[in-house]
Amino acid sequence: EGRAAQRYWKGVKCLVPGELNWEGPRHRGARDAFNSALNYGYAILARQGEQAIVLAGLEPFAGFVHVDRPGKPSLTLDLIEEFRQAVVDRVVLGMVNRSVALPMTDTGMLQDEARKALAHAVIGRIEESAEPYEGKRRTLREIIQSQARHIATVLRGQRPQHQGFVAKW
Repeated sequence: EGRAAQRYWKGVKCLVPGELNWEGPRHRGARDAFNSALNYGYAILARQGEQAIVLAGLEPFAGFVHVDRPGKPSLTLDLIEEFRQAVVDRVVLGMVNRSVALPMTDTGMLQDEARKALAHAVIGRIEESAEPYEGKRRTLREIIQSQARHIATVLRGQRPQHQGFVAKW
């Protein structure tokens, strides 16, 4: 997984405008606009994923891939791994490549207008973008919810394994 992530982020770096001087992914404590936008988008996606997990009757804190730690919604993080690139990375790359400003505060946080624009774009992608899924075109919100339900059916023994979602780029 680590090697795949290195290759992925190396490819992403080729798509990030050079004037952003992006050095690579930074999760906690990010002080640059690109990483801050990614992290904010992932937080929005995580909220959508947590809702889907709860609606499927599952415990958001009991995951498989992410380590269980107090206060860490491991299953939610497991679920959203399938959607990070399709929802957040795609939106943020689109914004920076269209020269949408992501202004930062003096403390290194995204300014309000940048957060609003990003939230609007990420939620719009989740609610309005349709992808092929199980023989039909579905919104990403529907797919996230279906994937959470599929995890529940695997855990109940009604399905042999979980098939991850792969979006078209």
